[in-house]
Amino acid sequence: MDYKKAGVDIEAGYKSVELMKEHVKSTMRPEVLGGIGGFSGAFSMAAIKDMEDPVLLSGTDGCGTKVKLAFLMDKHDTIGIDCVAMCVNDVACAGGEPLFFLDYIACGKNIPEKIATIVKGVADGCKLSGCALVGGETAEHPGLMPEDEYDLAGFSVGVCDRKNLITGENIKPGDTLVAIKSSGVHSNGFSLVRKVFDMTKESLDTYYDELGTTLGDALLKPTIIYVKALKAVKDAGVTIKGCSHITGGGFYENIPRMLPDGIRAEVRKDSYEVPALFKLMAKKGNIDEHMMYNTFNMGVGMILAVDPADADKTIEAIKSAGEDAFVIGQTVAGEKGVTLC
Repeated sequence: MDYKKAGVDIEAGYKSVELMKEHVKSTMRPEVLGGIGGFSGAFSMAAIKDMEDPVLLSGTDGCGTKVKLAFLMDKHDTIGIDCVAMCVNDVACAGGEPLFFLDYIACGKNIPEKIATIVKGVADGCKLSGCALVGGETAEHPGLMPEDEYDLAGFSVGVCDRKNLITGENIKPGDTLVAIKSSGVHSNGFSLVRKVFDMTKESLDTYYDELGTTLGDALLKPTIIYVKALKAVKDAGVTIKGCSHITGGGFYENIPRMLPDGIRAEVRKDSYEVPALFKLMAKKGNIDEHMMYNTFNMGVGMILAVDPADADKTIEAIKSAGEDAFVIGQTVAGEKGVTLC
């Protein structure tokens, strides 16, 4: 008896590392110390020593049950972008610059080519956010997970000068809410998505005219990384008073997270066109409107609170970074929460 016969292939692990090295190298920043394959990732803090009061920010998350679609479609090159996005967007939401990222892949069986493809997606996400992939772990779990399945999670660390932290504490009645569009469902609500649609290859390969693509491609579209868009707003001289990453819990849970007591958000539903994918899910699943806005991002990935005088400048900056944005509402005096009108 040996480890391989017990279900863990150490040689496959070595091959996975070799195959992913080129992707990891492509994310390197000058601050990264040492090579790939050490017991820990080293990152120099010299670049931030000129900050008045540097604050480290961290975020950890995964892709949830969206990975089920990757299994069914046998498409693994974008799920890593989702994993990075879920972490670095939270860091950027607080005003931070993501510095480095680590990933964790648990799998039933280590198939080196598949693992390398997943890591390529992680590396792509890191490059989109400007952070380095300094380490990770691939754990083979025979008997615990089916051989063709895996789970993916990550962890990011960023930095911000304390004076530039986005806390929401200075939001006042009359501030403008600017929305940045999402690319689709992103990485939240897939437990409900998988109840609405048949999770079969045939169903996912079905083309929908209203989507302009197959169902699977629409659902698997990776989460947008908003780091560059938020940096563009900052570089434009705009003070972001509050920022909400619209993830699990939709509008009702996430928008209040940026609001101080005594401030309520008024969101105008008619300020934009809800993407066809969400309309299709609501109709096919017979999901009421409140549940839709309480589960999904409904086409909005981020909401920023800014001074009304900065609204146009904010939208211009976001568009210059390649994303689409619009005014979605305003803040008013009242009990902390959200009113959709």
